[in-house]
Amino acid sequence: MSGTVVLIVLLGAFLHASWNAVVKSNGDKFLNAVIVVGAAGLIAALVLPFLPAPDRSSWPFLAISMVLQVIYLCLVAAAYEGGDMSQAYPIMRGTPPLLVALASGPLIGEVLPLPRWIGIGLISCGVLALAFEARRRAVIGNGRTTALALINAVFIAAYTLVDGIGVRKSGAPAAYTMWVFLLNAIPLVLWTLAMHRERIWPHLRGRLHLALIGGVGTLGSYGLALWAMTMAPVAVVAALRETSILFAILISAIFLKERVGLRRVVAAVLIVIGVIIIRLS
Repeated sequence: MSGTVVLIVLLGAFLHASWNAVVKSNGDKFLNAVIVVGAAGLIAALVLPFLPAPDRSSWPFLAISMVLQVIYLCLVAAAYEGGDMSQAYPIMRGTPPLLVALASGPLIGEVLPLPRWIGIGLISCGVLALAFEARRRAVIGNGRTTALALINAVFIAAYTLVDGIGVRKSGAPAAYTMWVFLLNAIPLVLWTLAMHRERIWPHLRGRLHLALIGGVGTLGSYGLALWAMTMAPVAVVAALRETSILFAILISAIFLKERVGLRRVVAAVLIVIGVIIIRLS
């Protein structure tokens, strides 16, 4: 697999962990997610006039993706509301690569060779090992966080496959990405304004810089992943993207002051070995 593609997906993984840390930061987690998505939608709206329109055949995939990703974002906020980022994040990101790999063969005809299956398996095992280790240490009451994260894993796998197909049909990866974020932002922001108007503006005033950082992070992360899906198998890109957990561990330890132990380091090594196998296969 091209080293350039691997490096680009790893950069996207770092950006993904960064915007999740913004959502997990102080304050209402749902409103944090809303302002990040709103900022990304605003950036997309400003950029779209300068990009070619995606092919019409990709429009149904944009519509389906919008529904799946709005649900996903709500579940991200709900999961972070009651548990550590280091507990919820690995669960949400560890299962989808295996689901995508299993579904991509029959759905889009991408049959992976054995080395790539091994690499995907190691990455998923490493991420899930982190999740189980975090669950073992979790305080009573965090079962809800685990359940929400597992449910969200299904939605992550679903929108990954939908957008993997859609971006290839679009003929314009950048424009497809911008439409994804604009369409995601509109219903979520409008609903929040209708239901939480008195809370959203005070929340945004103190976090405008975080909204912009998170908006750029989520746009860059997913945009790079979608571009990579036009160059490499969807399942491989989905697995490499989950190396974001390595960055999430560092962020949660350094900035969010969450405990990181030896078990997590061992699991991280499994993820790195998986990435190396994919790169060499």
